[in-house]
Amino acid sequence: MAPELRKRKAPPPAPEPAPKKASKASKASKAVSKVKEAVVGKSAKVDTTPAASAKTGAPAVGDVITLDGFGGEIETNDGKKTTLKALVDESKSGVVLFTYPKASTPGCTTQVCLFRDSYEPLTAGGLAIYGLSKDSPKANTTFHTKQKLPYPLLCDPSATLIGAIGLKKAPAGTQRGVFAVDKSGKVLISEPGGPAATVNAVKALVEGSAAGETKDEPAAEKPTEEKPAEEKAAEDKPATDDAAADKPAEAAPALAAAPETNGDTITEKKPEEAVKDPVD
Repeated sequence: MAPELRKRKAPPPAPEPAPKKASKASKASKAVSKVKEAVVGKSAKVDTTPAASAKTGAPAVGDVITLDGFGGEIETNDGKKTTLKALVDESKSGVVLFTYPKASTPGCTTQVCLFRDSYEPLTAGGLAIYGLSKDSPKANTTFHTKQKLPYPLLCDPSATLIGAIGLKKAPAGTQRGVFAVDKSGKVLISEPGGPAATVNAVKALVEGSAAGETKDEPAAEKPTEEKPAEEKAAEDKPATDDAAADKPAEAAPALAAAPETNGDTITEKKPEEAVKDPVD
């Protein structure tokens, strides 16, 4: 009997080759592309908050700003709602805002006290002084009372005005500085600085304004003092009598001796003989 042949099973399909590991160069290129995408994405994001948009267009010295709506609404330390325009309208010649990071801290205490000690000369020309921070009315009232400040402190928790004048510090702080604007909206000062620097900037502004006003004013004529009536009458009187009295007497000319004829001889008498009476 012929042997039965068995069919062999088909061999299983060969496994697919494993994917090759990415080379170091390809990994680096992918990492660079991811970084680029992240950078582009961040730069494309625009901060649309009022403070951020105001900071990008912070006014410079010499610029004229529109006061209506500038910086939004703020609050005084005693709870009164106000705006920069209202403060400017209430002032005689303009407003000075100095910013400080936090009430009752050492640097801020030094700054408010420097403005306190120089308050009279700084406001002599009509400028109104205000401190400005993100502190609450309660914190600023305590600060105001403790340091016996002669000027109000403004509260700007959302930093709308702080950002509008360009003194907002990222991410949510306040940069110390000073900003001044006149009645027409012209920016007079706009700069960051330390406690003493902010005060000195306002001093320089006030001194410069005073010097300019003095230079422009014409020299006042000195009023003539009216003389008493007696002196005036004496001046109007003819000076003939006084001149004659004051004029030294002129020496009378000596009489010329008349020549005397005695026969043919002419003899001249001496002046004494000419005056002497003849003897009878």
